[in-house]
Amino acid sequence: MKIKLTALLLGTLIAGSAVAQSVGVGTMSQGTMSYSTGSAIAKVITEKAKVQARVQPNSGETVLIPLVSSGELDFGIANLMEAGEAVAGHGAFAGRKTPDLRVASVLFPLKTGLFVRKDSPIKTMADLKGKRVTYGFTAMNTVKTVVDGLLAGGGLTAADIKPVLVPNVARGADDFASGNADAFFFAVGAAKVTEVDAQVGGLRMLAVPTDAATLAAVKKVFPYGYPIEVKPRSGLAGVAQPTTTLGYDNLLLTSANEKDDAVYKVVKAIAENKAGLASAFPVFNELDVKQMHKTLPIEFHPGAMRYFKEAGLVKP
Repeated sequence: MKIKLTALLLGTLIAGSAVAQSVGVGTMSQGTMSYSTGSAIAKVITEKAKVQARVQPNSGETVLIPLVSSGELDFGIANLMEAGEAVAGHGAFAGRKTPDLRVASVLFPLKTGLFVRKDSPIKTMADLKGKRVTYGFTAMNTVKTVVDGLLAGGGLTAADIKPVLVPNVARGADDFASGNADAFFFAVGAAKVTEVDAQVGGLRMLAVPTDAATLAAVKKVFPYGYPIEVKPRSGLAGVAQPTTTLGYDNLLLTSANEKDDAVYKVVKAIAENKAGLASAFPVFNELDVKQMHKTLPIEFHPGAMRYFKEAGLVKP
């Protein structure tokens, strides 16, 4: 009898392990907003959805998005501009359409900015003229458009600055900390910004003017962006007073070939565990469940739509 029970138990364990779901969440490198976002999501879906999730860092979204579209990565963190260009085959994705890319969920506004040292004589975007600014982003080509949008907030173009060419935002932050740049681009609230803030004795984010003419110039360069005010809070490096910068939607992406059930479970876990996400990464305090689905130039995955309809977020 003991042998039979042992065999039965072993068989049950093997069967259970065979059906256990495991997913990969693609992000950028450690220290980035993307990595912190993916880590928080992986933690919550592992604990709440009982889906084993692992974070898989990449050098940039231009590498990550095609992997998600093809199904080599189950999920990935990227912004609306990058995803939109990838689906359309424009910009950094010219000639490289990703028709199978789908949205699992809108996450939160991605706030980005240009940072200088706290004691820098650079006070406005316009003051960046002739200064060394991180640029290029060969592994993250769409970031260049965001930087161009920010520069437009000062009436500038790339021709007005001294570009410090870097492959990605993390390298740009390191170059700034080393004294090789006067300003660097990064996402507001990212761990890397906090790290650099400590290294250089304080940072200050440059504000984007909000007059109609300036915003029109910014929109012409960066149509996905919108002005968003960042308020100071404990632990938020570079923001000592309310400062307006550019925001755009951050997304959780997946592939049309990903199983509906897996996407449903992940989206459900995100929608129903905001507190857990925020405890792992405070930026998730800005997650608006009612805005997890909105009209976008990219299709939502059927598994995500199943949850949104079930939760009453969209009409059946």
